[in-house]
Amino acid sequence: MGTTEQLNTRPLTHPFIEIMDTTLRDGEQTSGVSFLPHEKLMIARMLLDDLNVDRMEVASAKVSEGEKDAVKMIVNYAENAGILQKVEVLGFVDGHQSVDWIADCGARVINLLAKGSLKHCTTQLAKSPEEHLDDIMRSIEYADSKGFDVNIYLEDWSSGMSDSPEYIYTMMDRLVRTPIRRFMLPDTLGITNPLQVIDFFRKMRRRYPEVHFDFHAHNDYDLAVSNSLAAVLCGAKGLHVTVNGLGERCGNAPLASVQVILRDQFGARTNIKEDKLNDVSRLVEEYSGIAVAPNQPIVGDNVFTQVAGVHADGDNKDNLYCNALVPERFGRSREYALGKTSGKANIELNLQKLGLQLTPEQMNKVTKRITELGDRKEIVTQDDLPYIVNDVLKHTTPEEKVKLISYMVTSTYGLKPIASIKVEINGNQYAAESTGDGQYDAFVKALRKIYKVNLDRTFPILANYAVSIPPGGRTDALVQTVITWRNGDKVIRTRGLDADQTEAAIKATLRMLNIYEESQ
Repeated sequence: MGTTEQLNTRPLTHPFIEIMDTTLRDGEQTSGVSFLPHEKLMIARMLLDDLNVDRMEVASAKVSEGEKDAVKMIVNYAENAGILQKVEVLGFVDGHQSVDWIADCGARVINLLAKGSLKHCTTQLAKSPEEHLDDIMRSIEYADSKGFDVNIYLEDWSSGMSDSPEYIYTMMDRLVRTPIRRFMLPDTLGITNPLQVIDFFRKMRRRYPEVHFDFHAHNDYDLAVSNSLAAVLCGAKGLHVTVNGLGERCGNAPLASVQVILRDQFGARTNIKEDKLNDVSRLVEEYSGIAVAPNQPIVGDNVFTQVAGVHADGDNKDNLYCNALVPERFGRSREYALGKTSGKANIELNLQKLGLQLTPEQMNKVTKRITELGDRKEIVTQDDLPYIVNDVLKHTTPEEKVKLISYMVTSTYGLKPIASIKVEINGNQYAAESTGDGQYDAFVKALRKIYKVNLDRTFPILANYAVSIPPGGRTDALVQTVITWRNGDKVIRTRGLDADQTEAAIKATLRMLNIYEESQ
């Protein structure tokens, strides 16, 4: 590799990289995802106010009246906040139509979609490169006359660099003389690898050293993050990302992963506030209906959970199994899972958080019980620990404050389910009946009746209810119910495991009530 090539791939000293989020445009092209206007506004506000992205692509022009309403809402918010130039809308080479649509919304930045490969130009548009360029020039001139900032996508650029580079150079030679602010180079089909990105970007930078280039990655080969880093390595000044990697087919480069790799592996600077990454991820997960994988880097449920006991032991001694991705950096905390591989170190760390101390003999007994539960696929949480200790060491720990004496739930076609229950709370027995929208709902309403009528007390509010098959299970295996309750500012999350879904939920509820009574 020659000297020039080495310079072209040598990282700059702490370069600044613009982050353009396209969750609301390209991310919404995820199959089954369609954000309502108010949802788009809420996501936009969090991206701009909390996360502090540099730019945001919020829609495609001419899609629908609902889309226009969403853009107008976002534009109104951004204008009042003095950040209107951060809001961008995808437009097309269609004369005046896209520009007029965007102008009617009040936005001032158009991302013009042009063809970046000869095949797309001649096959999809059925036009010669000269005809397409003339159309692009007219669109740019009109947008400029309306006071717009103009960025341009060279759609299918990666294929164009492979198959028709002279077509791209012909376009660029003419377009660099226009008011275009950013040239956005997409790997539209997600077909490149990092070495190709380096090669293509090196050629573009060599011919057009003063141009601002963005890179827009797709994840078809699971290389979107790697390709984005390769583009920065060769001089890209901006990257396009989406929250949780949403996007067409396999999605786009996930914002959280791109951010931490830029900072930790490359020493680059961005304006992103990392402690808000998890909050944005949860909001988009809720509105999109697309669940984040538990092992998704940075934002997955499990990424800051140590399972192996040897890891907990090392962390306890000198954070031997921690890296730069400390959970506090992202507004989260490290957890130590309890199961068959956890060992004493994990259990000790969890007990410390609860303020519980055990003798070595007691610790051996508790460890054995947790290992047995892990062998049966049962997930043990920190909230479960006091009851495992109680069960194993009955002679040294208090009895449960809430016990289920008996219950019966019935379900008849055409009628609401009925629950009849008898419970013991702090040594006193109470009975109640109630109907509900389901068997478990009827059970909980009967419990609420006891707390209200007999005890004159409030009852925690159900915040989330999730049913799943335990890890490694099958459709005919045990059912796991995870229930989240809120009691003021405190969140209580418990699990129940049983062959029957209602029974599993009841077990989880009783665990919650014991935690609740202990706190009272």
